[in-house]
Amino acid sequence: MTGIIDYGAGNTASVGYALSRLEADFIVSSSVIELEKCDRLILPGVGSARFAMESLKEKGLIDLITAWERPFLGICLGMQLLFNHSEEGDTSCLGIIPGECLLFDRNKTKVPLMGWNKVTFNNLFDLFAGVKNGEWFYFAHSYCLPLTEFTIAESENDGLYSAAIRKDNFFGVQFHPEKSSIQGKKLLDNFVKMEVKC
Repeated sequence: MTGIIDYGAGNTASVGYALSRLEADFIVSSSVIELEKCDRLILPGVGSARFAMESLKEKGLIDLITAWERPFLGICLGMQLLFNHSEEGDTSCLGIIPGECLLFDRNKTKVPLMGWNKVTFNNLFDLFAGVKNGEWFYFAHSYCLPLTEFTIAESENDGLYSAAIRKDNFFGVQFHPEKSSIQGKKLLDNFVKMEVKC
């Protein structure tokens, strides 16, 4: 069972629809008790980092996420929240992965950056199995994470940045797989079939 974390601002409906097309078992919930029973979790993300962190705290979800030892996928803002800090609202985030999310340089990039962009894998993990290297995914974001030791895929817009990251059981993608056609469907299918190690 896959749990989609509902903190009141994520794109839960579109992620749920994508999982329905995969015929995957899932729940959408903000209940710690319900989510603890899941084999894996997805943290979608739309909106501001500060609001998202305040909502996660209010719903008592921060301890659940930071202690999670099964597969976890953060999408867009959900990926950014895995890091220490975001420039957006000068927000302290979950602190699971070292790093800071930065605003794109407005002198070089129109923000928000919206549309299709090429994703190149610098490491191959099960998350991207069966996806062509250099495939295009759909992005919608104003903040990004520079390349780090946890970067497993990168994209470019007036400079390289992290398109996907991994630390242990935590994965994150800056793009929206639920809006990224066949390649996004494959990535989500890989995640919901990922082996659970308790």
